[in-house]
Amino acid sequence: MGKKYIVGIDGGSQSTKIVIFDFEGNVVGEGKKELRPMSLKDGGIVEHPGDDLWDSLCEAATEAMDNFGIRKNDIVGIGLGSIRCCRVLLKKDGSLAQPIQSWMDKRVAEPYKRDNPEVQYVTSTNGYLTHRLTGEFKDNIGNNYGQWPVDYATWDWSTDEKELAHYNLPNDMLFDVVKPGDVLGYITKEASEKTGFPEGLPLIATTSDKAVEGLGAGLISDTSAFISLGTYISSMVIGNDMPKESVNYWGIMSSIPNRYIYEGYGIRRGMWTVSWFKELMGEKVSIRANYEGVSEEEYLNNQASTVPVGSDGLMTVLDWLANPWEPYKRGVMIGFNAHHDYRFMYRSILEGIAYTMKNNVDRMTEELGKEITEVIITGGGSNSDLFMQIFADVFNINIKRNVVNGSASLGAAINTAVGLGIYSSYEEAVEKMVKVKDIFKPIPENVQIYKKLNNEVYKGLTDHTDEVLKKTHTILNRAD
Repeated sequence: MGKKYIVGIDGGSQSTKIVIFDFEGNVVGEGKKELRPMSLKDGGIVEHPGDDLWDSLCEAATEAMDNFGIRKNDIVGIGLGSIRCCRVLLKKDGSLAQPIQSWMDKRVAEPYKRDNPEVQYVTSTNGYLTHRLTGEFKDNIGNNYGQWPVDYATWDWSTDEKELAHYNLPNDMLFDVVKPGDVLGYITKEASEKTGFPEGLPLIATTSDKAVEGLGAGLISDTSAFISLGTYISSMVIGNDMPKESVNYWGIMSSIPNRYIYEGYGIRRGMWTVSWFKELMGEKVSIRANYEGVSEEEYLNNQASTVPVGSDGLMTVLDWLANPWEPYKRGVMIGFNAHHDYRFMYRSILEGIAYTMKNNVDRMTEELGKEITEVIITGGGSNSDLFMQIFADVFNINIKRNVVNGSASLGAAINTAVGLGIYSSYEEAVEKMVKVKDIFKPIPENVQIYKKLNNEVYKGLTDHTDEVLKKTHTILNRAD
């Protein structure tokens, strides 16, 4: 038998990526399509324009399949992963009744309101894309996180009438659900023509995008923590029981059936803030990066490497997107001096991310009674050696970076490999398919500086800045 391959679909907030893997987890082909800017409207409405998630999947898949050529006939299955916490409203025929509501949309934090008579189904992005690819009205249970009546013990829809009434979602508005590793359906002729995927290939379920990313990073040990550097920066550890009364974390379904992810508080618009800063600098950074023959990100990291640990007192609070229940929150940079320039500002953003995630992970693991021995970090930001060293120094623990740092697609491939019986267990699949690239170790003198700055200054910073921001918010939003 010739060499065979698996496709992992990674549908993110900023792009759709199609990655082709061999059975050892090596990337052998890929395609990518950036999403269009979100449609922003008054009242906290944030929507994906048009049919952007499906259109971008088709374009990314076509690119990957065209480049892969005749070898695409050796693909044995496709794993589907897409953005969680979005809401997709469909007509009876499975077409969009209205634009997809982003996870940043205020409406997704509330139970569904039946204000459109055309809506027959309320599903997740995975459910919608499953229907487009296979014609089935099926979804993975794990991506229905938030305002859906999920029974986390049975990994199925709740049968509690009160819960169904609370979420305003009767059974006839819900897709059938399956567990990670199960078959959602098979690629239809129509979908094959749109994407280039071979007709008849099995489409395999994963779970929510962050949980499948954790699987692809190798989060399988109770002593490991995982940080995903995405638009939303999240932290996770893994466990065997769904928590009931947690304070500093919450539980979601893992991409390993009947196991759970414990997720600590993260940073909304986390790596988006890094992109925002790069764009804010404009041509200054672009021209200099081009002159040195490096990317803008590499240029900024090289420049920030010349800044001393602690950014000479400049600190950044990463509240660039407030939670609905804390509308007064704003991003803050504090501690400027005349010599501070873009290098200090950039490094202070990286340090602010590391401080915040360190404190969030500590609160979560202390409540769980867990002691972690390593942190695995993935996402585009993990390409920065400077950023990884900052994490190692702030956490005072080894930081692991993998060969495949966009791990959601690899997690989807692992779900597919186990679901199709290529590997007998998730432990075996992770061992065979997840490869470590390098490990960053703490530098003792940096650890001491960061520990004092974090414990004595950064942890209590918002106790002071929030009071000022609350007053500002009250004044600007007062109805006189």
